[in-house]
Amino acid sequence: MKLTVVGIGPGNEENMTLRAVKALEEAQVIVGYQVYVDLVKDRYPGKEFLTTGMTREAQRCRMALEEAKKGKAVAMVCSGDSGVYGMAALCYELRGDSLEPEIEVVPGLTAACSGGAVLGAPLTHDFAVISLSDRLTPWEKIEARLRHAAQADFAIAIYNPKSHGRPHHLAKACDILLEILPETRLCGVVRNIGREGEQAELMSLRQLRDYDADMFCTVFIGNEMTRSIAGKLVTPRGYRDE
Repeated sequence: MKLTVVGIGPGNEENMTLRAVKALEEAQVIVGYQVYVDLVKDRYPGKEFLTTGMTREAQRCRMALEEAKKGKAVAMVCSGDSGVYGMAALCYELRGDSLEPEIEVVPGLTAACSGGAVLGAPLTHDFAVISLSDRLTPWEKIEARLRHAAQADFAIAIYNPKSHGRPHHLAKACDILLEILPETRLCGVVRNIGREGEQAELMSLRQLRDYDADMFCTVFIGNEMTRSIAGKLVTPRGYRDE
C-alpha cells in the first residue's frame, strides 16, 4: 500500500518530471483538487479519479490515505511542487507515526521557478517565497515576513496575490514593501504559467501596487541588483565581477 504525493508543475506535460509521469502512469487512483486533476486527466485514461473542491485539503488527503490502505497504488496530485504549499506535509500529519501506508514525495516545478524562467532569471541570488493567503496564516505574520524579506534585500516570489475574498492583499503588501524599498524597484508578474494564455509583464513596485492580479498570477519583486536586460528580469549573482 502506497501513496505518492506528486508535484505536477504548472500541469503541462513538458514541465512534469519523469518521476511524476511514472508515478501517475503506475497509479490506480489519482486524487486531487478538481482543477489540478483536470490538468492531467486526459493523459491518464483508465484511472479512477477522486476530487474535492477548494479548502477541502484534509478531506482530500484522508481520502487518498484510505484508498492506499485498501492496497491501491494512489497518487495525490499537487500543482507546482508537492512540498511547497502542497499536500505532502498534510499527508504525513494525517498518517501520523504509522508507517502504513508508505508515503513517497515526488517533487515538481514550483511557480517561483517556472514563473521566474518566463520572466528571465529573477531568482539567481537568495530569495524568499511568501504567500499572501491569510486563510491559514495570520495577516500580521505575513506582514512581518514581507517586511523582513525587504529589509534583508531578498528577491521575493509572491504566491496567491489576490482573490475575490481578499482583493486588496497585493496592494497592502506593496504598501509594506514601499516603506522599505524604492518605488522604482523592478518587479514582474506571470499569469497562467505553462498554460494557455500565459502572459508576463515587467513593472515598477509602484505600478505593481495597482496591478490587477488574480490567483493565477505569481509575482516577483527584485532585489537591489535586479535589472531589465533585453526585456527580461535578471538578478545577477556577481559572477562577472570575479
